[in-house]
Amino acid sequence: MIRAPGGEIVKRVFSFGLWTVMNRGADPFGAPTRSPLDPLQVISGLAAHGAQAFELHAEDLIPPGSLLAERDRLIHEARQRMDDAGIRCVACGSDVFSEPIFKDGGLVSNEARVRRLAIARYAAAIDVGHLLGAPLFNIWGGRDGAEVDASRSPIDALKRLRDGFNELAAHIARHGYAMRLSIEPKPNEPRGDLYLSTVGHALAFIATLDQPDRVGVVPELAHAAMAGLNPAHEIAHALYAGKLFGIHLNGQRPLRFDQDLRFGGANLKDSFFVVKLLEDEDWPGPRSFDAHPYRTTDEQGVWDFVQGCISAYKILAEKVRRFNEDLEVHQLLAEIRSWDVSVPPVETAAEGSPRRAFLYDRLDHLVFEILMGTR
Repeated sequence: MIRAPGGEIVKRVFSFGLWTVMNRGADPFGAPTRSPLDPLQVISGLAAHGAQAFELHAEDLIPPGSLLAERDRLIHEARQRMDDAGIRCVACGSDVFSEPIFKDGGLVSNEARVRRLAIARYAAAIDVGHLLGAPLFNIWGGRDGAEVDASRSPIDALKRLRDGFNELAAHIARHGYAMRLSIEPKPNEPRGDLYLSTVGHALAFIATLDQPDRVGVVPELAHAAMAGLNPAHEIAHALYAGKLFGIHLNGQRPLRFDQDLRFGGANLKDSFFVVKLLEDEDWPGPRSFDAHPYRTTDEQGVWDFVQGCISAYKILAEKVRRFNEDLEVHQLLAEIRSWDVSVPPVETAAEGSPRRAFLYDRLDHLVFEILMGTR
């Protein structure tokens, strides 16, 4: 919840990664199809097209190798754009996956000097995030996995990840930053198998850290679908554990490569139940989109993509409202809940579920009718 430039309170905050709009349409089989966009212009453009916030990799704004004076100049210009447009930075991260030096991983690399470089890169990006006012530093360890299991013990990899997260949490605490850390799980790609694959993996790993209260999870719909999991269930685990520090919304067909389709572009029913969970639980965090415009899109289409993602969320939120207010849905759910009555510790009268008809077919069809707009 934030106060917009006009003074009104905005309950639902929409956010985009700068990298999503700056994506030029390249894929493993083709060159870019769009010209580069300036990150400062993207910050202003997001605000002009309905977003109240943004995320970034520090390298989206500040080219690697920039001198401190250049870093400070770009941060100053970004802050000026943010103030002028009434947009804020809600999360920062770092690109510790693109450069050849990280081909065997960042925090898990078998080269100690590369691991030190990864920690230094993350720490510098944390400083950038702090200067931009970001309350969260999100780590997606895209190269922290393996294709060849014989190359390192997974136990050693987890120890290296733990050491890295502990050092970064200590960096935040030592500088007194009002910032938390998060893990963005993903099962595979670009590495064959990533070590922190799902929300469950991340929650178990967080429990081993020196400062687990500082670290949470940022689930992504596409990443859950890549593993064949139910995205709403993944998010619910993080929410129930008090570890839902952020979320990335997009579209994805299950068990495929990371498609990063626009939100609403695929898995509509899964998307509905993700929105329903967030809205029903009144989750206060930003609704952040990590999707890419289609390769066939031009620059104007990129901004249509931004508005389309926001619109898709709002449409699904309205469908959630209709579901929650539908009289027949209420009646079905009331009947279902009426069966959930306390019983003696030892139940001897064995009547119940074996003979009971659960009216889930009708309930599921009502969801379909509401989504299709026929109800």
